[in-house]
Amino acid sequence: MDKNVQYGYLTPENHAVMVRMRTGQNIAGFPIGILYIDDVYYPMLPGNIVNGYTFDFPVRLMAVKGLDIPNLFQTTDGVFPKILEAGNQLKKEGIRAISAACGFFGNYQTQLAEAMDIPVAISSLVQLPWIAALLKKEQTIGVLTADMSSLSDKLLINCGICEELKKRLVIKDLRHEKEFSCILEGRGEFDNRKVCNEVVGKALEIVNEYPDTGAVLLECSDMPPYAYAVQAAVKLPVFDFTTLIRWLHNAVTQRPYGGFI
Repeated sequence: MDKNVQYGYLTPENHAVMVRMRTGQNIAGFPIGILYIDDVYYPMLPGNIVNGYTFDFPVRLMAVKGLDIPNLFQTTDGVFPKILEAGNQLKKEGIRAISAACGFFGNYQTQLAEAMDIPVAISSLVQLPWIAALLKKEQTIGVLTADMSSLSDKLLINCGICEELKKRLVIKDLRHEKEFSCILEGRGEFDNRKVCNEVVGKALEIVNEYPDTGAVLLECSDMPPYAYAVQAAVKLPVFDFTTLIRWLHNAVTQRPYGGFI
């Protein structure tokens, strides 16, 4: 982090300070940058990580130019340079931390974190070690993913998931569900009520098959619109991209407290 650049929340009491911008920076006030897949075609509802109503603080969305779902999921050659280029553009614009809008960006979590000098958390899966620390050692963690066949060992390792933790994961995917599959196939429309039922149904499968499940993680950035319904059904803590991004935001935008004593 450039020590000469203003970092912190400006208040009426501390505003009389020297402030500097990065060379070439022409916007400001976006603490979190979010990388997203350029080539997709489906509805983005409130709760989706690229919907402007999802967060009550500003986020800077940045497309990874030319990136599509197959190339990201299959870690095709040439993907990382595009991700790095987008990450560097976010940094140039004053972003304090970088996240993303697809759990499969986690294939490049380690590479991007090493390449940047600001915090990087580009997969919801990086929360799994934290979640495990909250639970009893014998409890399992349910993971709902868009495509289980692409949830490779490489991806898990890059997100900090060791072999011991991997054994505790119960993974279900929605790749072949009638409505949710619209997201991966780019059909442009889906029945939202049915998608919700599909996501909730998979979560219930996990807790019914594994009654010792202690929490559920939604890998996909398109699943947070259904997190409320999932939690109501399974009655467990539910983590997703929004819990990750809010955690990042709180860490980089600490504010002074005020009130009565």
